[in-house]
Amino acid sequence: MSDSSDDKLLFTPGPLTTSRTVKEAMLRDLGSRDVEFIEIVRSIRERLLDIGGVSKDGGYEAVPVQGSGTFGIESVISSVVPDNGKLLVFINGAYGRRIETIARRCGVVVTSIEWSENEPIPADEVARILGRATDVTHVAVVHCETTSGVMNPVEEIGAAVQAAGRVFIVDAMSSFGGTAIDVGRARIDFLISSSNKCIEGVPGFSFVIARRAALLQAEGVALSVSLDLFAQWEGLEKNGQFRFTPPTHALLAFDQALKELDEEGGVVARAARYRRNHEVLLVGMRELGFKEYVPREHQSWIITTFHYPADPKFDFNVFYDKLSERGMVIYPGKLTEVDCFRIGNIGRLDESHIRALLEAIREVVVELGIECP
Repeated sequence: MSDSSDDKLLFTPGPLTTSRTVKEAMLRDLGSRDVEFIEIVRSIRERLLDIGGVSKDGGYEAVPVQGSGTFGIESVISSVVPDNGKLLVFINGAYGRRIETIARRCGVVVTSIEWSENEPIPADEVARILGRATDVTHVAVVHCETTSGVMNPVEEIGAAVQAAGRVFIVDAMSSFGGTAIDVGRARIDFLISSSNKCIEGVPGFSFVIARRAALLQAEGVALSVSLDLFAQWEGLEKNGQFRFTPPTHALLAFDQALKELDEEGGVVARAARYRRNHEVLLVGMRELGFKEYVPREHQSWIITTFHYPADPKFDFNVFYDKLSERGMVIYPGKLTEVDCFRIGNIGRLDESHIRALLEAIREVVVELGIECP
């Protein structure tokens, strides 16, 4: 890619390396009640639905929420599960556990079932469990579990959830915009993502794509004022404005990022670039002796998790610092079972950047005398 910058390259799950033009879009001030800004917000909401394969006419709404992706998750969990409801979280990583933690802290009745962190959650097991758990009203799962990079089959899980008559909540933080998701076909009632992931904007807000009929059921349910999802949607529908101060500059950057997504060829083209990044990374890391944690058939192209080398000379903090000195930023692990680190394949990166990272890793391995069998 032609963008030039002195910034370090971010091989992370977000915030990401962004284009110069996305950053430049923030170099202006615009009032939150300005007609132009209100039109930008309206357009963003419409385009988010397009990316999700749904529309307002088809019964869906896009609701931006101030704050990072976790704010969006908490907005949904604290706004849509009523007092007499019960949430079941299917977990195979730290971000599924975070959903459960949010629910417990908010006083939502919640239970969970865990799988291995390097295996997808099987839809047939979801169907079997829901057949017994008759008190469960809402089901939550992470699409791409960023802990490991494993991708969960949300379409098949969504079919099982719909057949059981439950509400389906999907954390698509690291996947939306980087892999095709048809919200309707996946029977998703509430999908949550954020501005600084695969659409390649900057941090500042999250967003929810909601089935309108399910959203209407959330009126008066919220446990928070600022994170009341129904009230946020109602306010936007009334006058196009956020109820509280919006992240204007982040929204301007996101508007530009959406234009650049279109220019690239949409989600299909972006996913192809990310997939190529992933393939180049896998080949190169294997040649260097590193082994990935998730079996090949279960890996996403969003982020890849690698085992620490067995060599006792390997110290992740030193490894990280040496790469950072070379302008390359990777990510620590978040697994509970094994020691791993993560490398993101998303953001304004292409295979030339991945090859540069691989060369930097080779240099650091040699410098530190690390043996990677």
